[in-house]
Amino acid sequence: MMNRNDLRRADINLLIVFETMMHERNVSRAGEKLFLGQPTISSALARLRLLFDDPLFVRTGRVMEPTLRAQEIFSHLTPALDCIASALGCCQAFDPASSEATVHLGLSDDVEYALLPHLLRRLRAEAPHMNLVVRRADHWQMTKMLLSGEISLGISQTLALPANARRKSLRSIRPMLLRADGRCGALGLEEFCRRPHAVISSMGNTVDDADRALSQLGRQRRVVLTVPQFSALPVLLADSDLIAIVPDYVAQAMDGKDGLRAEVAPLALPQQELSMAWRSATHNDPGERWLRSRCSELLSEQAATPIRSATVNPPFRAVA
Repeated sequence: MMNRNDLRRADINLLIVFETMMHERNVSRAGEKLFLGQPTISSALARLRLLFDDPLFVRTGRVMEPTLRAQEIFSHLTPALDCIASALGCCQAFDPASSEATVHLGLSDDVEYALLPHLLRRLRAEAPHMNLVVRRADHWQMTKMLLSGEISLGISQTLALPANARRKSLRSIRPMLLRADGRCGALGLEEFCRRPHAVISSMGNTVDDADRALSQLGRQRRVVLTVPQFSALPVLLADSDLIAIVPDYVAQAMDGKDGLRAEVAPLALPQQELSMAWRSATHNDPGERWLRSRCSELLSEQAATPIRSATVNPPFRAVA
């Protein structure tokens, strides 16, 4: 077993390369993620093989498959790197104006669409040298990505989280109806059921909370389109009778685009919780704490925007 003195032979940069290779299984992608050239990654792999006396990765087609020894090393390495990052964060001051840190952030599609542009503007103003790497992470993927270290912070609806994660409830997700037709007045329940619906689901699910709520009333709707992401909605709903149920912050971001307007749905729909989850190892890191505060503050600002009544015809405007 390696003792403390043996650590002098280790280079933490090599360990970061190894961890990234375990995630990416590809030299080029690992280089892109670390902002390093392919020769640098290849050189680091050669040194890692000498350090661990093992091939570590074996090429299989375009993928670098890890050896059993590499998998064993990886199982111990991620928590160790978490502890090192936490220890270094305790003794380093954080200045957002000069920070060149790279932050790996996981966002669900709805949050990416509605939150990311505002967050990016704030980061560019307060931390212009910080690098933000955004990964798609819905509530099904969040646990795995936090556990593996692919992201240090995630924002979405969350289910069960790993033991090494913390969570903060940010706000309720209030469903709203989105439409782009030119008819005046709010939709009633009869027309809501008659109109064709678009559903957003990354998994291709056509049944959601709206269907379950209608079922309790002995009613049903007609879903004619299911798409995997929210960004397609403005074009798809434009100049049509299609309607969609979306989170209120997505409705605020889309309001006014291609004639879209939002209103309260003509039936009671359950509210979900939007949460922020992060790795325990980064809990006290000053840079991560600063980023969490900005995300939380921004969502609180959006939550403060009033939802207009269904009886009011003019569309509401999103807070800038």
